[in-house]
Amino acid sequence: MRKTPNRTRVGRGAVGAVLAATLVAGFGPAAVAAPAASDVAAAPAAATPVTTLANWPSPSGSVKVNATVPVPSSGLDGGMKRYYGIGDGGQSEKQDPMFELAPGATLRNVIIGAPAGDGVHCKGNCTLINVWWEDVGEDAATFNGGSSYTVDGGGARSGSDKVFQHNGAGTVTIRNFRVENSGKLYRACGNCSTSHQRHVVLQNVTATKVKTLVGINSNWGDTARFSNITVVGDSGRKTKICTRFQGVKKGSEPKELGSGPDGKHCLYRDSDIAWR
Repeated sequence: MRKTPNRTRVGRGAVGAVLAATLVAGFGPAAVAAPAASDVAAAPAAATPVTTLANWPSPSGSVKVNATVPVPSSGLDGGMKRYYGIGDGGQSEKQDPMFELAPGATLRNVIIGAPAGDGVHCKGNCTLINVWWEDVGEDAATFNGGSSYTVDGGGARSGSDKVFQHNGAGTVTIRNFRVENSGKLYRACGNCSTSHQRHVVLQNVTATKVKTLVGINSNWGDTARFSNITVVGDSGRKTKICTRFQGVKKGSEPKELGSGPDGKHCLYRDSDIAWR
């Protein structure tokens, strides 16, 4: 970890002081309706970008975190500082998250370094704006307890398994985002204790050295919609855009059913994907 002169240490007793200095007014994302099967023929319209695909940022300072930082519904602006220090950087599912967002919270302008434990946990609807994961450990973010979650801007590297884990119901929208050297960008949980129908929308996403963009469970009615997707450095087109799984009960492993557009669950056309 590169040392910087501007370093702040956050422990359990100091979390409140740090938050008081950095809290900004947050907002919850607008609800996103689940795509209907009748919408298959029309490609999803590209949304007006809130942010552009920026280059990987340099941190304005470093914050060593010793315990999960709670983010209230009023939100947290990290000022582009690098937060690190939770967990061991491995794949253990028992690691604490770096940030835990209350329902309706917005986390913005944060660089999450390593180790980062289990990344960000959303306990309800949440918005992540311009959040960058330098080295994803277990997961970059886990979405649970709400119906609408938005990731706008930012990027993630080195998610050996997956970047975003969707455990709850509802829709995750990922836009203006870049992902590199990762297994999956998004996975709808296929063996959680509670089964849900889940939806994901990808808009203006660039993927480099990613095995699969999206994994969903077709037997539970999941859908994935894509627009303005760019896959970089894959002349052989081996990257799977959308993979369908058979969701199962907790304790079992989901079975892969197939990949590619099917007009019902994986909703995209060739024109939605650019290969560079």
